[in-house]
Amino acid sequence: MIKSLDVVKPSVNIIEIVILIFVLWYFYKKYIKGTQSENLVRGIFVLIFMWIFSELLIKINLQIFGMFLKTLVSIVIFGLIVIFQPELRRFLCYIGQTNFFENVILGKNRPKNKKQKIDVVKELIETIKYLSKSKTGGLIVLQKDNMPINHSDVGVKLDADVSQELLLTIFYPSTPLHDGAVIIEGDKVLCAGVLLPLTEDPKLSWRYGTRHRAAIGITETSDCACIVVSEETGDVSIAVDGSLKKYEDLGQLKTDLSRILGLEQEVVEEKTPIFNFDKLLKK
Repeated sequence: MIKSLDVVKPSVNIIEIVILIFVLWYFYKKYIKGTQSENLVRGIFVLIFMWIFSELLIKINLQIFGMFLKTLVSIVIFGLIVIFQPELRRFLCYIGQTNFFENVILGKNRPKNKKQKIDVVKELIETIKYLSKSKTGGLIVLQKDNMPINHSDVGVKLDADVSQELLLTIFYPSTPLHDGAVIIEGDKVLCAGVLLPLTEDPKLSWRYGTRHRAAIGITETSDCACIVVSEETGDVSIAVDGSLKKYEDLGQLKTDLSRILGLEQEVVEEKTPIFNFDKLLKK
């Protein structure tokens, strides 16, 4: 009886290892492969291999080499925790969002209405064009369906249809809400005058003002995109995942807005592109 149990236990362990490898490989293929995090994950696997190899050296009585390698890996891991502290904090804020598992892992989202989404892009482009030309500062957060950002409860709630007239009225310099951000979900302006968290990235250039730092800061802690129009220069940029991209061409801006709002398939159906561009903004 004891021998039969000893035979069953290793087989169960093998099955668990196979399942774990399959799960890790699935998440790697779906969320990591082809992104900027791929090299980081590979480095983590190298550290794990070095740790296992150091334990093997200790087992075969190569104590000095084993302990040296194990200590080196421990120092590197501790250094990574210190170096990537902002990224780790952003990751914890990201997985702590409302309905994270339902919307990100299971991929459940409300159905999109094609006509409404295309109208939203048009209204946003016309608004951005006017704000840029008149050098009026603007901050517009594009929130994903069923995934409210962490600071959307601050500000004046509107729940109004997206329109150029409404957005320009909000950002007019004489209005009380012009300094804050506007939160948009789908075809609705949820609230205005929202105060966003500023990024704490020490590598960010001093040339970026409060609006740009707020746009980067909200995308570091929430799964959203943020359009920012500079009051000093009229430059238009979009922040996604803590990175800022500046636009000189409104046509390219319209294309990327369609992708952010989930309309890339509809855009391809309406007009076949001459060149097959890769996605410029990561999910």
